[in-house]
Amino acid sequence: AALFISQSGETADTLASLRYCKEQGLKIGAIVNVRESTIARESDAVFPILAGPEIGVASTKAFTCQLAVLAALSIGAGRVRGTVTESDEKAMVKHLAEMPRIMSRVLNDIQPQIEALSRELSRFKDVLYLGRGTSYPLALEGALKLKEISYIHAEGYAAGELKHGPIALIDEHMPVIVIAPHDRFFEKTVSNMQEVAARGGKIIFITDEKGAAASKLPTMATIVLPNVDEIISPMIFSLPIQLLAYHAAAILGADVDQPRNLAKSVTVE
Repeated sequence: AALFISQSGETADTLASLRYCKEQGLKIGAIVNVRESTIARESDAVFPILAGPEIGVASTKAFTCQLAVLAALSIGAGRVRGTVTESDEKAMVKHLAEMPRIMSRVLNDIQPQIEALSRELSRFKDVLYLGRGTSYPLALEGALKLKEISYIHAEGYAAGELKHGPIALIDEHMPVIVIAPHDRFFEKTVSNMQEVAARGGKIIFITDEKGAAASKLPTMATIVLPNVDEIISPMIFSLPIQLLAYHAAAILGADVDQPRNLAKSVTVE
């Protein structure tokens, strides 16, 4: 089987890959926001993200809803395959149900700090994002959002790849945004932070309460999120990275909803 993810359901490259897989006899699943889209119509199973219309070109709520649907699918698949127990399923579903309340609280709590930090961030020309495990795709998401709407050059890297090139760029003019919940990768990510600090890099540390207590490294800023289960951690940690991009763009006077040269759906290859 093959699973395709598209907000619009019309992305040309994704649709071409879907049709190729279908020709090879694979069953097709689609995670889409637009149920009437071409990708949805040509799929065997459709998993709508139910995000509602997203007018802004840079996708934020659709990204979060896609993560939530993928989490639900993972739990369901684990239950069917016998790798997730009934009690585990109930616990994870409970965490997902609590997520909107936690997200609302986080948005209220971090907004003033993010606004002030974005003002500083908007002065730089280049930004590096680092993360391990599920935080690596969040690093990519953060860098993409910053590029898309503020026009600040940014790159997301797996923290383990730091010494394979990006470390050469680090100096006092390069903010490094480190996404590191206190998980099984935390100590290794802190080691990467020490490398950055030793080279004068300005660290913006996005972590949870346990992570903030465990790390004593000096930072340009530390954004502390609540301790949450790993099943919802990516959705909670997506909030500060998206807000940083939004406020940086607003401070620079960019059109947040309609960034230059971008279209909502890429319908050509």
